[in-house]
This record gives sequence, C-alpha cells and structure tokens, in this order.
Amino acid sequence: MTPPPATRRLLLVDDDEALGAPLAAFFRRHGIELQQATRPSDALALLRTGGAGRFDAALLDVMLPEMDGFELCRVLRREPPPLGTLPLLMLTARGDVMDRVVGLELGADDYLPKPFEPRELLARLQTVWRRSAAAAAAAPAAPAPLHFERLSIDPARHTVQLDGRAVELTGTEFELLLMLAAVPGRVFGRDDILNRLRGHAAEDIHSRAVDLLVSRLRRKLEPLDVIHTRRNAGYLFAGVRT
Repeated sequence: MTPPPATRRLLLVDDDEALGAPLAAFFRRHGIELQQATRPSDALALLRTGGAGRFDAALLDVMLPEMDGFELCRVLRREPPPLGTLPLLMLTARGDVMDRVVGLELGADDYLPKPFEPRELLARLQTVWRRSAAAAAAAPAAPAPLHFERLSIDPARHTVQLDGRAVELTGTEFELLLMLAAVPGRVFGRDDILNRLRGHAAEDIHSRAVDLLVSRLRRKLEPLDVIHTRRNAGYLFAGVRT
C-alpha cells in the first residue's frame, strides 16, 4: 500500500541511531515525515536555519550528548517564534514523576516514558497538535498588555517586566502567570491549573508539579508578592490593575 503524502514533519533528537529508521517507517504510513538528529547541536542548526517552519514538532530524548533533553528544551523555549513555540515532546527513560515535572515545567508539551509504543506516541502528538490548533484559534489577534503596580505582562510578546526590568520566564511559567493575572482574585485549583496549562489529568502528573512551578515563579518575581496560596483550594493573583 502506498503511504499517504507527508502532511507533517517531525524532528527526533536521540543519539540512538537504531530508533530513527523504524519510527520513520511507522510515521510514513500515517503521512508524517520524521528526520533524526543524534546531537543537540545538529538539531539546533537544523531548526535555526529555517527549519523551525518546516517542522511541526520535535521529540527530545532526555539522555543526550552535549546537553540533556531538559537543557535543550530550555534553549528552544528561549528562542523567538516560531521556534520558541514549536511543540516539544520529551522521551524519558525512567518515566519518573520528577522527570515529567521538570520537562513540563521547562515548557515541554507532553512526555512519554521509554520504551513506548509508536501508536501511543502518535496519539500524544495528535493531541498536542489539536491543543495547539485550538489555542491558536481561540487566541485574540492582538491581546492587550496587563499592567499592575510594578508588574507588566505582554501576552503578544510573551514578556514580563518588574519595576521596568525584564523577568525571564519559561513558557510554562509565563502561561501560569498570565492565567492567574488575567482574573485577579480568582482561586485556581491545582487540577484546574494542570488541565488548563497542559491538558493532562491530575492523575497523570502529580499535583506537586504545580507547587514547584508556583515556587519558581514566585522566586523570579521577588520581591513582589502577588501569588497567594489559599489552603486546600489553590492559588490566586493578588495584583492591583493600573
């Protein structure tokens, strides 16, 4: 049977050369072209030289030479769009909860522990793509900046300023801050935050992911204290609009 024409392209970043060929054959049957890079430097070169617009997602193995998958994820999320918003899926060897927490906290869109079934990987990618398409369709064309005492958030540019200085946030940290700041005073539960940010059920990722994310965000906003905890309820943004 002739495979359908490729409609999407994937970049696999994994130093296991034996993994690329069978995965490429599987995805080809589903109209997806897969290209492999065995080193992060090769992947970054591909993506930075016009490749970001040609790829629809990247699969990042955690255990890599030169830098691990978490650091590669961090580097990519610091890039301007479209590279900085490229869907990323982490491949973790252990499937440990903390691996998932770290990956998602750095801005990965999903994770999958090794060994994995290609069909599950395909299903997760399709879910990520559906979520991305829905978010793009729902996003306003030019969202207005949010201004508070000492703090400014620009959703269009993905920038945050505190007392006039730039605050460097990961993609997930920015999404959390924007989610809370858009409705000051509203309490968001941990399950609500997990589901809104990444589309995962709380049973899939431990709720500690939210606590770690909030802790990091609070440190980056110091000395400003605007993210408050409501015991047994969740978190709220206490900033005052200006």
